[in-house]
Amino acid sequence: MSYGTALALQQAIYQRLTADSSLASLVGTAIYDAVPPGLTGVTYVALGPEDVRDAADGSDHGALHEVTISVVSDAAGFTTAKQVAAAVSDALVDASLILSRGKLVSLNFHRARARRVQDADMRRIDLRFRARVEDS
Repeated sequence: MSYGTALALQQAIYQRLTADSSLASLVGTAIYDAVPPGLTGVTYVALGPEDVRDAADGSDHGALHEVTISVVSDAAGFTTAKQVAAAVSDALVDASLILSRGKLVSLNFHRARARRVQDADMRRIDLRFRARVEDS
C-alpha cells in the first residue's frame, strides 16, 4: 500500500470540479477544499473525508480511496442539492484525471446519503466515490 498519492488525487479531483462548466453554472466558484467559516445563504460543494485501504497487486503499490464530496444547500427541498450532486457525479465518474504522483486506474460512484441538517433549514448530500490509484 501507498498513501503517497492521496494529495495528488485530492488536487486532481478539486481541479476537475472547479473546471467543470456544468457545476460552475450551479454553484459558481463555491467549491471548497476547506469551507470558509460562517458561510451561509449559498449552495456549495466541499471535499470531505477520505478512507484509504491497501490495493497493491504484487507489482505496484496501490490504494483504494473512498472519497466523500458533500453538497450543502439552504434551498427549499432537495431539488437544488440533487442537481448539484448530479453535476458532481457527472464530472467525476470515469474521469481521466492526471495525478502529479501515481496513476488513476478508476474513479466510480459508490453511494450517496441525502439528509436534512438537524436544527437548520439545510440539505446535505454526501457522495462517496471509489478511486483506485497505483503508485509505482
